[in-house]
Amino acid sequence: MSNTTVHRLPARRVAPSALGLLQAARLGLAEAAEESIPAGRYVAAHLAALRAAAALLATREPGSSGRRGRPRSVWVLLPEADPALSEWAAFFAAGADKRAAAEAGLPRAVTAGEAGELLRDAEIFVSLVEDTLGVPGRPTLPIADFRAS
Repeated sequence: MSNTTVHRLPARRVAPSALGLLQAARLGLAEAAEESIPAGRYVAAHLAALRAAAALLATREPGSSGRRGRPRSVWVLLPEADPALSEWAAFFAAGADKRAAAEAGLPRAVTAGEAGELLRDAEIFVSLVEDTLGVPGRPTLPIADFRAS
């Protein structure tokens, strides 16, 4: 993923629900870093990114997207909430099927290299969301290079 310029929200208090989601995202990254099975690592990292995106969406006014009706994916809503994160939303949306395959236990759904790369990308994304919201980041434990696994 390329570096993304983030647009900080005006200084304001971040809702406890958003802070809880960011904390869950960080815990998910730590879980992913400790996971020895590539599928589990991939799932945990992808869910961490999903929680971070949900945290950003939780800071927006309800119904601010202006559309009602059928539920839409976080990855569809994120670019509407913060266009600077559009590339990230597309990236993680593209990995949703792979995550579903890994959750289903399909053999060879995810390689160790793919899981390690997603974990690194999810860590960057969570940090970007924290920066966007003006929340001090809390780095996850050091992430090993899983490509050699």
